[in-house]
Amino acid sequence: MSQDTASPPAADSGKMSLPTLTMMVVGGMVGAGVFSLPARFGVATGILGSLIAWAIAGTGMLMLAFVFQNLAVRRPDLDSGVFIYAKAGFGDYAGFNSAIGFWASAVAGNAFYWVFIGATMSTWFHGFGDGDTVLAAALGSAGVWLFHVLIARGVRDAAIINRIVTIFKVLPILVFIVVLFAAFDSGIFADNWTAYGYGDLGGLNEQVRNTMIVTTFVFLGIEGASVYSRYAKKREDVGKATVLGFLSVLSIFALVTLSSYSVMAQPEIAGTRQPSMIGLFEHVVGPWGGTFISLAVIVSVLGAYLAWTLMAAEVMYVPAKSDDFPKFLGRENANGTPITALIVTSMAVQALLAVTLVLTDALNFMLDLCTSLALIPYFLAAAYALKIGITGEGYDGVDPARRRRETVVAGIATVYTMFLFDAAGLQFLLLSTVLLAPATLLYVKARSESNQRLFTPTEAALCAVIVVAGVIGAVGLWTGRIAL
Repeated sequence: MSQDTASPPAADSGKMSLPTLTMMVVGGMVGAGVFSLPARFGVATGILGSLIAWAIAGTGMLMLAFVFQNLAVRRPDLDSGVFIYAKAGFGDYAGFNSAIGFWASAVAGNAFYWVFIGATMSTWFHGFGDGDTVLAAALGSAGVWLFHVLIARGVRDAAIINRIVTIFKVLPILVFIVVLFAAFDSGIFADNWTAYGYGDLGGLNEQVRNTMIVTTFVFLGIEGASVYSRYAKKREDVGKATVLGFLSVLSIFALVTLSSYSVMAQPEIAGTRQPSMIGLFEHVVGPWGGTFISLAVIVSVLGAYLAWTLMAAEVMYVPAKSDDFPKFLGRENANGTPITALIVTSMAVQALLAVTLVLTDALNFMLDLCTSLALIPYFLAAAYALKIGITGEGYDGVDPARRRRETVVAGIATVYTMFLFDAAGLQFLLLSTVLLAPATLLYVKARSESNQRLFTPTEAALCAVIVVAGVIGAVGLWTGRIAL
């Protein structure tokens, strides 16, 4: 997951300039996922495919960034999180599933972080394996509950931590890019252009499709780009910062990928253990390179874990306060921490860590599951932006040309997220419903507590589809037809 949610300044502490806003955007998206990019791309495609993949991902995710920015302007009253757009556009049950999807994505992402740390620790201690050993799970479990205690005691302002983390994660990545391009081997780079000479990666279309989930994962948190709009010195700086920050991050990600192809053949990159930036850098500079990148990974991931644990708890707490989740999830402790939501979140991460012991490839599984679940709220938000663009809701007095432009942007973002569902594959869609189906019990409880109608006919049909898909997914897991 990419987001390290840096805390903005207090509302009365002054305004933010364009460079500051841009750095907030960059810091929000550069996270742990970048360290896994070389092998994730190497196993799927060559240079040409990677360039096409980044072009598609860059366009699609930029449209999604504009969607969140436009929604913040058109519907400033909807400020309860990403799920609120799904609720406003498509009803309470859609909003509930959006919130659950976002929360479950954060939980899977946090489990990914601990697997990632375990895999990184094996640079020094081989007992950690690929982050899926008993020792790695034990370390992750200890970390889960240590952070749980810290957050429960009121450690909520992550501003200083995130500023330090941003420096420690961006600088090593830039060093990686510069050093690898300095070691550029034109022969290797030429052979990697299509990588067809190394074996059957499938056609170019298949190669690009196989990279889409990881390109989405590294951009998770893009909805945070518009969070800081009220702190801007100039309102128009928000749009500029979104574009500049996003393009900067896209350039960093693409350069990490391309620099990797310049020093090592595609099959060797594909076989590099994760976090694969470690192996690539060590290949060029020697053993100290592994330690250098490993330390950067650990600092970056720990900062990101704190931010995303806070976010996951908030995603349960806020809907509970608006009767969309059961009331018990809205309870706070004496320190003002949403303690019940935090406990449920920590237990869910712990459960996924236990699952890593039986997974074939825990790291990539958690990455793909996290991304697949995030597609639910992203798709519904884009679809809502498209809906209000068509109906004109929130566009009173707005130039018709601007409305058409924003509607086209929302349409592109909607189509892009639909394409990502296809790229995720049936396995992860079914696994998503395995989580969503039983979670509907929380919705039933929340509706009964507030004496509201349970389902509209359309919602009942949607619930039936989710439950049937969840049963199919569960049976597939039980019979082994869905391999973990």
